[in-house]
Amino acid sequence: MRRRWLPVLFCAPISLILACSAGGGSSLEDGYVGGTGASTGKGTGTGNTNDTFDPSTSGGPDGNCSTQLAIDDDNDGFTDNEGDCNDCDANVNPGAVEVATPMGGGGGSGGAGGAPEPADENCDTQIDEAPVVCDSNLALNDTSPVSAANALGLCATTTMSEKTHGIISALWMRANGTPATAQLNTGNLNGFGPNVLTREGGRFAVLSSGHARTPSMPGACGSLTCSINGPGTPPPGFPAAVPNCPGASNINDDIALEVQMRAPTNATGYSFDFSFYSFEYPEWVCTSYNDQFIALVDPPPMGAQNGNITFDSMNNPVSVNIAFFQVCQGCPLGTAELQGTGFDVWNDAGATGWLVTTAPVNGGEVFKIRFAIWDTGDAAWDSTVLIDNFRWIANSGTNVVVGTNPVPE
Repeated sequence: MRRRWLPVLFCAPISLILACSAGGGSSLEDGYVGGTGASTGKGTGTGNTNDTFDPSTSGGPDGNCSTQLAIDDDNDGFTDNEGDCNDCDANVNPGAVEVATPMGGGGGSGGAGGAPEPADENCDTQIDEAPVVCDSNLALNDTSPVSAANALGLCATTTMSEKTHGIISALWMRANGTPATAQLNTGNLNGFGPNVLTREGGRFAVLSSGHARTPSMPGACGSLTCSINGPGTPPPGFPAAVPNCPGASNINDDIALEVQMRAPTNATGYSFDFSFYSFEYPEWVCTSYNDQFIALVDPPPMGAQNGNITFDSMNNPVSVNIAFFQVCQGCPLGTAELQGTGFDVWNDAGATGWLVTTAPVNGGEVFKIRFAIWDTGDAAWDSTVLIDNFRWIANSGTNVVVGTNPVPE
């Protein structure tokens, strides 16, 4: 039995914030940001013609990318016959993600440093269409892993044999990748208390080492501890140790959502927002009870820590020891984001507030992300994470790096 008599430590961050962001900022279809920088020779993007084709910019293996319909002139993986509506521009094809023109964009030829031209990047005959929303009607207790991926902001689906982007598969797992069943430890919520709303669409995905419910919902824990999965096996390298703090090697009540997907051909990276809540904060900062949330990527991008892409400038994964705890009594963001969540009535607690993680990706790459949470050291004093607003970054030439930061106001 853990003795819960340690004094409250403090609310101040224990390490510095990692400064890295991917740039961009325009809202794009299926959750994406940024512009392509409009390469030369871009057409209007309707049908299989290049209505504004400029012969002076033609290229490709046949020397004329407007006429050879069976040749992939721009080397983007699609020919005219396969639906490429502008085979002179590698940013335009059925496997690309639509890029909304920034306010004031267009009117020029684009290129390096130029404003993007309005275009139909995904060859669906529409230009700058509104982002797709696919989670507005998801039920709280819908345990489909695809529904959870939809709640993240991922809507498009594809297969391993297709070349378009989207979800290939989604599975519930334990933290180490063995199969699991979603129960009350997952949920699709339209808010977390009255003051925490979705970042996009109608729902966000919630994972918990207890119950993913607020006090007003059916199945709410009613306490700071509810155990479902019991002892688990952590992924290699976890639970990650915190320098100068004692650590435990055992985890409990772990649950994970793993999504395999193909990136758009014009993507340079992606981002997602999350907020981590824990009853362990602040009493159990720098102790063995270091509940953690990680996002394991396979194959891992450059800059990942043991495959994990959510950590602070001291390489601490998301836990009560991360620099970003800003929601608590006496913290910079106060306690408003705890109200109505259970973290305000079942015990004192804290949260990070909304953070954004970015990571690079190669255009057209197939990869997996495993979002996992667990109790460390014992099965008591649960933690919960909200995840939303998965977005593709499609900024031509943008250097996307792994990092986590507070969501800009």
